Amino acid sequence: MLRSWPIMLPLVLFVTLLAVFAVRLVRMDHGDLPDDIKTVLIDQKAPAFSLPPLLPDKPGLSSADLGGQVTLVNFFASWCVPCRAEHPLLAALAGKVALVGVAYKNEPADARAWLATLGDPYQSVAIDRDGRVAIDFGLYGVPESYLIDRQGRIRYAWKKPFTPEEISGTLLPLIAELNR
Repeated sequence: MLRSWPIMLPLVLFVTLLAVFAVRLVRMDHGDLPDDIKTVLIDQKAPAFSLPPLLPDKPGLSSADLGGQVTLVNFFASWCVPCRAEHPLLAALAGKVALVGVAYKNEPADARAWLATLGDPYQSVAIDRDGRVAIDFGLYGVPESYLIDRQGRIRYAWKKPFTPEEISGTLLPLIAELNR
């Protein structure tokens, strides 16, 4: 039996690896998705911050601006390829929710050029050059968006690019509920 062990080793490793994959697939089927990143800030007040404007004709953004109306705060960057893909979906949302943008760790000229090329759907656009505000929000990367209710609390966080399904199935119904 001991002599056959080296021969059996590849089979044992293969079966073990197969079991690990099977367990992971079952867990994913039950909702344990690796890209489903939760935030601990849900139902908490948005972090206190004040950011300068990116554009000369629009205001910057501060935590004091996040109250009184339902607001979607979108962190983006000109160097972010998924942000470019998400941008038309945000433009379509512009009339349905107060939409504000935060350029994350971006050169101001690059972010301005990006918005000039793709269009600017934001009511205000701020720049977070050092990423400090993003850290306070718990940002993992861009794009990320946070829905803020009328009391200034974070009610929803989406930690990847929006899809049409996420917008129509989750975001818009939540905006409607928060606006009641």
